[in-house]
Amino acid sequence: MDSTERVWSSRLRWRLRGAALAPLLAVLVVVDGLLLARLPISGEGPDLVGGLLLAAFLNLLAVAALAPLGGVVLRTARPDLPGFVARDRVGIVLVLLLTAGLFTAGLLHRGELRRNAAAQTEALARGRAWIGAQQDAPAEFRRHVDLADVVAIVDGSLYRVCVPRVSDPDRAFCAVVDVVATYPAGIRFGGAESNAHFAAGTR
Repeated sequence: MDSTERVWSSRLRWRLRGAALAPLLAVLVVVDGLLLARLPISGEGPDLVGGLLLAAFLNLLAVAALAPLGGVVLRTARPDLPGFVARDRVGIVLVLLLTAGLFTAGLLHRGELRRNAAAQTEALARGRAWIGAQQDAPAEFRRHVDLADVVAIVDGSLYRVCVPRVSDPDRAFCAVVDVVATYPAGIRFGGAESNAHFAAGTR
């Protein structure tokens, strides 16, 4: 009886030590979903529901596909560990690494978005100045240079700045602006098609 109780007690302790993954997983799915929605790793990111769904998929992939393999590897180094405990420990490490990775990637992407926004603002300023200074540009465009808009051709470096014709917004006087190059060498005439039409045809 004492031997049975000792075995049962030992197994219970292992079960309790190996039961941390499930509650941690539930918490981190929510945390990861919020990270993906508020600190996206690409583009504008998903909404909260989309973030939670993506977070659930990534965490379940880590736990269901990678943790069992990691558990096998861990047991080669720690054969005293029961299989479910090894899987649990590896799973905990994997989901924590996933959260850390999403947070780091989100911070890096936020920095990229800020740099792109600054480059776009600079491109707009350069484009307006260049168009306003072009003596061969029709006077109506030079007069309305403050109406210029901008679209990215290559985020962070190449942009298209256009001043629309007031009487016909589909027509414009445009400049292609390379913000990496020096002003005005990095600017050339960009055509007469409005940015709205240009973006619709190229994206």
